Amino acid sequence: MADVFTVLAKDHQEVKAMLAELEKGPTSATGASKDQLALRKKMAEQLIIEESKHEALEEMYFWPAVREHLEGGNTLADEATGQEQDAKQVLADLDKLDAGDTEFERLLAKFNLDAREHIAFEESQVWPLLRAALPAETAAELGSKIAEGKKTAPTRPHPHTPPSPGALKTAGPIAAAADKARDAVTGRGD
Repeated sequence: MADVFTVLAKDHQEVKAMLAELEKGPTSATGASKDQLALRKKMAEQLIIEESKHEALEEMYFWPAVREHLEGGNTLADEATGQEQDAKQVLADLDKLDAGDTEFERLLAKFNLDAREHIAFEESQVWPLLRAALPAETAAELGSKIAEGKKTAPTRPHPHTPPSPGALKTAGPIAAAADKARDAVTGRGD
């Protein structure tokens, strides 16, 4: 199984690709048709689903490893989870809007900027330190937990859930089941 850095890097690449596709438009402001706006909404929903899973799993497994294995890890993890909490609120607000809404585009642009900054922070400031401190076996175990966790992770942002591993491991499965039920009823993520 791939190590934690490989698993997270793949997630980051997928998110950046989705953001790049959404940046291309077309948007309501550029004359998108109803069908194009519906596709844009579906693309945003897929971004929200993948990002919700990713952040929940990072908060359960990755950031606790940063806290445990790095001197100054609490500071790094606090900064990152603060960024993630802000992003979850933006995504929760975005998820409620139609693609034709001007607020949709504003929130999407905000998330795009914030997500790219967050990814750069993780990859350039946190990963090099953790790579040097984390035994290869532990990195592989974390990669497995995150990859496997995607099957049962929440598919919606939950900005009011504290980003603590205990809260997520307790509330996460319940939230994920509720998310998946809502997704099935609404056709979200199809």
